Amino acid sequence: MKIHRSAYLIILLACIVLAGACKKNRHWELSRFVSPETCGGCHDAIYEQWKGSMHNLAHHDPLYREVAIHDLKGLSDPDEILEAEHCVVCHTPVGYVSGLPKKTSDHLKKIPGLAAQGIQCDYCHSATKVRKIYNAEIDIEPGNGESDPGTKRGPRKDVEPEYHTAAYSAMHTRSEFCGACHDVRHVVFGTRLETPYEEWKEGPYAKKGVQCQECHMRQRPGAPSTGSTERPDNPGALAAGAKERPHVYTHYFAGGNTLIPSLFGNSEQSKLAGERLRHAATLSVDSALSDGMLRVTVTNTGAGHRIPTGLSHVRQMWLEITVTGAGGRKLFRSGALDAQGRIMPGAIIYHTVFGDGTGNPVMNVAKAREILGDNRIAPLASEVASYRLPEISEASVTVEAKLWYRIVSQELVDSVLGKGKLAIPSVLMASDKKIVKVQ
Repeated sequence: MKIHRSAYLIILLACIVLAGACKKNRHWELSRFVSPETCGGCHDAIYEQWKGSMHNLAHHDPLYREVAIHDLKGLSDPDEILEAEHCVVCHTPVGYVSGLPKKTSDHLKKIPGLAAQGIQCDYCHSATKVRKIYNAEIDIEPGNGESDPGTKRGPRKDVEPEYHTAAYSAMHTRSEFCGACHDVRHVVFGTRLETPYEEWKEGPYAKKGVQCQECHMRQRPGAPSTGSTERPDNPGALAAGAKERPHVYTHYFAGGNTLIPSLFGNSEQSKLAGERLRHAATLSVDSALSDGMLRVTVTNTGAGHRIPTGLSHVRQMWLEITVTGAGGRKLFRSGALDAQGRIMPGAIIYHTVFGDGTGNPVMNVAKAREILGDNRIAPLASEVASYRLPEISEASVTVEAKLWYRIVSQELVDSVLGKGKLAIPSVLMASDKKIVKVQ
């Protein structure tokens, strides 16, 4: 039987497309991955840093799990359901590529122990290529399990491990590798849901060649390693008994989350996140009121991306302002928390607002078809917050400004878990207090 040339081309094209799809969604048996505990047998210091980090806890994070399942409820639009079921690709990557969980709703099932260990050693160090810098579009080549771990890739050219082979990977030293998971787009609508890599790429740190790893993988206790601090080398050995090196990348992967590590008993990780937040921004109150306006300048001095970043429609960075007169009499207040831990109306909050495509705000990212607002602060940029004060008869007043941060709004947690179930801590990032002249 003869096949017409055009039909042959169609068949060939279909095979190429299917081959690409199979590669993209390639299945790996869970038995081919090496457990983090096995890696820790040699890389003990690195393992201890990673253990209890947000990478380790990505699957077990109760806020992520509860909000993700909550967001699935009530969805009927297939496009929205597809997005809501996609969270596991980044949060449980080894489980996803080995078939369980296949989707977010699989959290209700029992996940094998190795799969549930979040973003782990063998996933990152088996990575060979970043296909797209979002939605975990990463190619991996794991070995054949504990007895034949295969080749592990990293930033060193001069290592000769005994347990596995090693290969140098420039990719592991670059921000694109981080961005592959930390930048997230809606799988159907294309809405940019999380953009720390894009924010870095457009900013001054990228132009200077400062990669994500040069801040987030240099931090250790006492060394916040932000843009506003020194980022010192971390002397040490890659593995027990190996030679000492001038610098070994740390694996705490600290960001701004002080809550979740503490829920799992890791106070050190919480302290690291607090240190990072306290070296991310500065605050300055103007020395005089002009025409009844108070102005406060917030500057992103320490982050290579916008602040806040990540899933920034639930993150909250806000200003609390208190103006007092003679005898401590309060003349004005904004941004205080009420008895339920909620920010009182009228406060200036730095965040992103998603919309449903018709101009209505939405909290469920599965419904996010547009970005209605984004007032976050870019790297090394400043924003001036202005407040109209009531008429003041005094010659001067005392102004205290505080910049606060928390990973999620108390309202959202209350709506998902129930009121009083979990109090979300606030971290004081920066403050300023001045006697201000009234003009």
